[in-house]
Amino acid sequence: MPTTDSTVAPDTPTGAAPTPTGAAPAPGAAPDAAPAGPRMTRRAQLILLLLCGAQFIIALDFSILNVALPVLGRDLGMDQADLQWAVTAFALPSGGFLLLCGRIADLFGRRRLFLIGLGLFTAASVLAALAWSPAVFLAGRALQGLGAAIIVPTGMSLLTTTFAEGPQRERALGISGTVLSTGFTIGMVLGGVMTDGLGWRSTMGLLSVAGVAVLVLAPLLLTESRHPERPRIDVPGAVTVTGGLLSLIYALSTAAEQGFGRPDVLVTLLAGVGLLAAFVVVESRAAQPLVSLPMLRRRTVAWGNLAGLTTFAMMSTVIFLLTLYLQEVLRLSPFHTGLVFGVQGVVSAFAGLVAPKVIGRLGARRTLLAGLLLQAGFTAALLGLGTGSGLWLALTGVSLGSLGHLWAIISYGVTATSGVPDAEQGLATGLVTSSQQVGITLGIPLLSAVASAHIAALRADGSGFAQATLGGIKLALGLDAALLALVALLVAAGLRTVRLARRG
Repeated sequence: MPTTDSTVAPDTPTGAAPTPTGAAPAPGAAPDAAPAGPRMTRRAQLILLLLCGAQFIIALDFSILNVALPVLGRDLGMDQADLQWAVTAFALPSGGFLLLCGRIADLFGRRRLFLIGLGLFTAASVLAALAWSPAVFLAGRALQGLGAAIIVPTGMSLLTTTFAEGPQRERALGISGTVLSTGFTIGMVLGGVMTDGLGWRSTMGLLSVAGVAVLVLAPLLLTESRHPERPRIDVPGAVTVTGGLLSLIYALSTAAEQGFGRPDVLVTLLAGVGLLAAFVVVESRAAQPLVSLPMLRRRTVAWGNLAGLTTFAMMSTVIFLLTLYLQEVLRLSPFHTGLVFGVQGVVSAFAGLVAPKVIGRLGARRTLLAGLLLQAGFTAALLGLGTGSGLWLALTGVSLGSLGHLWAIISYGVTATSGVPDAEQGLATGLVTSSQQVGITLGIPLLSAVASAHIAALRADGSGFAQATLGGIKLALGLDAALLALVALLVAAGLRTVRLARRG
């Protein structure tokens, strides 16, 4: 039976400023803004800087290659249909292994796993920078993703165990979330500048240098911590969810190049669905599951995380598709493409600043719905892109769509953790983080497969390269907007009957 939602108040205006980029409130945090607490010590400030530095590197890696993809593809001899693997090879292990790595860190030590993740990420960045073939490059990207799957949950655990529950932890989480958002934006701009001036390999070299810097400082500042109860590792759950995601992403990504008629595509697609279904069964019986199914019976948790997964999946896809449009159709350089996304980043930063005020006036639920619908509307506006013009429409559409995206990110984090008891806030926070990672993992290969198949069909009918590419991009953008609108309606219906409790 669904748990009672009588304590949930996602629609009630409050004075609290939710943590940016969807980071969940600290366990036990009061719903209203807390009074200023004692100042952080110098050591605590250095630890926060270190952990934010690690998160910044991961955020950079998610975006720094986006504008370099066409150049990278030509240099390594990768077909257009294969370019999404440069993103997917990273996102797949980072999403698939996230929950397992967090649990392993609880058992064997968060500091130890954090250092292992940093070392793996740094070495993989060197491999990707030196790659002499697509296979080597993609192997480096996959190892980067595995390193990120270790760094993200261990870094968050080290942050919450370093800073006491209350104002200090809330400030630390807010700073961490802002750094993640800023890192993604800076990555888009840096990717264009560095690719134009030094080549795409320099982007991976930058990540290597940054990784070494954090890896040198981390042992000097961090102390070891473990979960006091030393939870068991849910091996069956980890195997089924990781295998399911791997199979599903392989099927979608292969279909982008070869179509859905190939036997291996159909087999892996069915295997992915079957393994994810098995994961649900396993988690329902596990004593210490990776994902708490009773938690998902809370309407705010379930619908909030669906909204989060969708907004991340659809915005990452828009950025991928517009990168191809700007460089392959309009023939912009990586530098100028990076500037377009730099404007988007400025708007995103503004949206993140005003989102708490919007939530305070409208409530988290209405802000979430407004964000999803804004993102859907401006994504739909991109259907007006043309082969000879469209730069200003692309810039305006992605920037204003990002405004809605940021509102959705922040408000879904508030919604998905509202009404959850203090003892279960860790589980709720893990679901919020997983939604982000899985959304980024699934969005690009899903709609890239649709776009690539349509491009191939148009080329077979005699359409020129630019026209066919634009046709495939528009089809994927249309589906993107439609999915956002559909999820907005589902979330509105799912949360409509939630009984709200007024906050002070």
